[in-house]
Amino acid sequence: MKRIVTTALAASLAVGLAACGSDSGDGSGSGSGDKSVTLVTHDSFAVSDDVLEAFEKQSGYKVDILKGKDAGSAVNQAVLSKDNPQGDVFFGIDNTLLSRGLDNGIFTPYEAKGLDRIPEELQLDAGEHRVTPVDYGDVCVNYDRAYFEEKDLDPPQTFDDLADPRYQDLLVTENAATSSPGLAFLLATADAYGEDGWEDYWSELRDNGVEVVDGWEQAYYERFSGAGKGDKPLVVSYASSPPVLDMESRPKEATTGVATGTCFRQIEFAGLLANAGNTEGGKALIDFLIGEKFQQDMPLNMFVHPVRENTELPEVFTRYGEEIADPHTLDPAVVDDNREQWIKTWTSLVVK
Repeated sequence: MKRIVTTALAASLAVGLAACGSDSGDGSGSGSGDKSVTLVTHDSFAVSDDVLEAFEKQSGYKVDILKGKDAGSAVNQAVLSKDNPQGDVFFGIDNTLLSRGLDNGIFTPYEAKGLDRIPEELQLDAGEHRVTPVDYGDVCVNYDRAYFEEKDLDPPQTFDDLADPRYQDLLVTENAATSSPGLAFLLATADAYGEDGWEDYWSELRDNGVEVVDGWEQAYYERFSGAGKGDKPLVVSYASSPPVLDMESRPKEATTGVATGTCFRQIEFAGLLANAGNTEGGKALIDFLIGEKFQQDMPLNMFVHPVRENTELPEVFTRYGEEIADPHTLDPAVVDDNREQWIKTWTSLVVK
């Protein structure tokens, strides 16, 4: 837990992309013909040292990890640098941002080994294999149990609850223009209220005092009271976030809860970057990301669900996390057709 928090705080202070992970040996990078491969990703990526070292030993490649900020910012950077990419593989583009990456041609098709172990409904680009699903999770409002118990107030469970005056000034969310979970939360409301109703709903949230910050790290670790620092008892996070706080102390009941009626299903992908310097190393890295060892390691490092079928989940992950039976979702084509205008409208309603 301390390692995760330290990594998150360090990443949030970084300017641009900072190099982390394994040393590339001679420092020449993956484009110089050496045996290194570079993964470009967001600030929440994490993997156990022994798991990464096992891949490096088996494959012969040293892995450099370049972390950006939130997924939205990292995708934008990948688009801007597509002719001269900063690495070989990009991880962290999700179904809310997928068309932005695909339309801008930042990926080279690759049919990864092990795709037969991944459910078809998660393979959103199965026809061309430009991206490979790696994990999924549900973006949901989390609540601080202690706050609501102290106030003798039932925690909210639905979108309508969040606009109720009883919860005025209690919610913090991420900016939909810069943050992947922030955008997912916006899309969830679009699915819940329709194209003609979501704007009125956000006007109600604005009037009820919703706070907007740049990204997830700031919202969860700086503003959310459930993480121990902030004064907001409601935060847009994930259904699998509660184990983050409880994996060491193991309380009888999770410290934080999940408003299960506010969830949106998010799928994260990895892709081989076009014009990559080490194509073969990139392919091996993608195979690793959906391989058994990484998939088993992922839940207690990034607190998301593995996509590989029959991957056993840790007890603490299932004990404190929430399984969402019927999350909100939108067809990627609908997201593609409306995302930019929805973000522009949302910004004018809530931020400006």
